[in-house]
Amino acid sequence: MVNKIAVLLVLVPSIIVVMASDPDPINDFCIANSADNSFSCKNSSTATVEDFTFSGIKFPGNFKKTGFFSKGVNSNDFPGLNTLGVSFVRADFDVGGVNVPHFHPRATEVAFVLEGKIYSGFVDTRNKVFAKVLEKGEVMVFPRGLVHFQMNVGDGHATILGSFDSQNPGLVRIPNAVFGSEINEELLEKAFGLSSKELSRLKKRCNI
Repeated sequence: MVNKIAVLLVLVPSIIVVMASDPDPINDFCIANSADNSFSCKNSSTATVEDFTFSGIKFPGNFKKTGFFSKGVNSNDFPGLNTLGVSFVRADFDVGGVNVPHFHPRATEVAFVLEGKIYSGFVDTRNKVFAKVLEKGEVMVFPRGLVHFQMNVGDGHATILGSFDSQNPGLVRIPNAVFGSEINEELLEKAFGLSSKELSRLKKRCNI
């Protein structure tokens, strides 16, 4: 009986981990026939090296307008990622630029600082903040589904490359989800102690 319990204690966490990740591929690769149908693979004999390389994040995006710009890359942009359970993002920050609190419901993220100094962190379910300033070459992990954030605290442009353990991690930006959606305004006013004028200002900013 004790041995059976021990086996279950070993197996159950493994089963949970498997269930929580993208399904394993059953082929070497699956280059989708189209972005609308990731389940239909083109004939592998027609695949070329171009299906497995991507140059769309070689250069910074236009971060000057808002102080922040990100380019997410999944199998819609990079066909070679299809069914492999991974995706990534490049994020560029102007001085003082902010990646607002957000979370990815389907993926853990690993963020690598390519350039600059980034104040980076996440909040766990006990509302404890884990944050520090990361410099070039340093890495931070954001556990799946937890709210996280970044801000450029250096004196020049900063860049992060993030990777995800899902080909479709999802993205929920907290300000947009709360103030840029159609949640009842009276509820938001009471929840955050805002006047109707303050709420209107926030909603306008989030809808830009």
